[in-house]
Amino acid sequence: MYEVRFHGRGGQGAVMAAQALADAAFIEGNYAVAFPFFGAERRGAPVLAFTRVDKEKIYEKTQVYEPDYVIVLDPELPNMVDVTDGLKDGGMAVMNTAKKPEEVELGKEIKTATVDATSVALEVLGTPITNSAILGAFARATGVVSIESIEKGIMDIFGARIGERLAEKNAKAARVAYERTELGKCRGTKQYPEEKKWLPTVQEFPVGGSLGLEVETDAGLIGLGSFVENETGSWRTFMPVVDNSKCVNCKLCWFYCPEGAIEMLTDLPENEGKNVKGIVIDYKYCKGCGICVNECPTKAITMER
Repeated sequence: MYEVRFHGRGGQGAVMAAQALADAAFIEGNYAVAFPFFGAERRGAPVLAFTRVDKEKIYEKTQVYEPDYVIVLDPELPNMVDVTDGLKDGGMAVMNTAKKPEEVELGKEIKTATVDATSVALEVLGTPITNSAILGAFARATGVVSIESIEKGIMDIFGARIGERLAEKNAKAARVAYERTELGKCRGTKQYPEEKKWLPTVQEFPVGGSLGLEVETDAGLIGLGSFVENETGSWRTFMPVVDNSKCVNCKLCWFYCPEGAIEMLTDLPENEGKNVKGIVIDYKYCKGCGICVNECPTKAITMER
């Protein structure tokens, strides 16, 4: 048996990738299962998916805690979590990143395959959804499944969801990524902090369960304002860039920003009483959704990679 753990973000298609890999393994005469793990996350939040493959029937239904391979769909995720946690000796990481394997830092020195899956997806699909491209990289890096079977698996799983024409594009993205994948070893000097508990204890909640402003617990902040711990800027593929010479202070971008990441220059204390126009964007929390660009009547904001 070999086990694969996918690390992605909501909307990147980690679940479909796990299913397509299972289908590809099945095509080659194996038993295979695929399943996700996520809670109430919104688009862009970290999610997990898993695939198990064996020549015998598979009865294990738990999450994959000690994978043979980890597949990382988003290059920023290793800055947030230890994606190699539990990886078996001799295991491998398959990374979406523009870096070469020896430039990647994963906290331990392991076999690593890299491909700029985001660029491949933008080039072939016109959207930064990296699930099909990363499967091509997995086929090239591991050899446990052929690229031809990956392409068939994508046609089966993706085709049933998004149609044959788009599935063909995704199969092409897998092939392009397969040809561009580089193999090597990553660096292992980074130290990951001890992971926080996923929920506060009952004793840490206020009596009655009602929360006012943010409350500090061993699990981090909870309550109103606790979102500041989630620096959602790492979700971006594109970022808004401002030309304040075109800004007319209409405040539409400020009003529509879902993360409250935009502030008017006139509202800053140092600009009080000054006749200034324009905005500043807090890139720690800007997700790159592009709503501000869509709403700006003077085209003062543009999106850049």
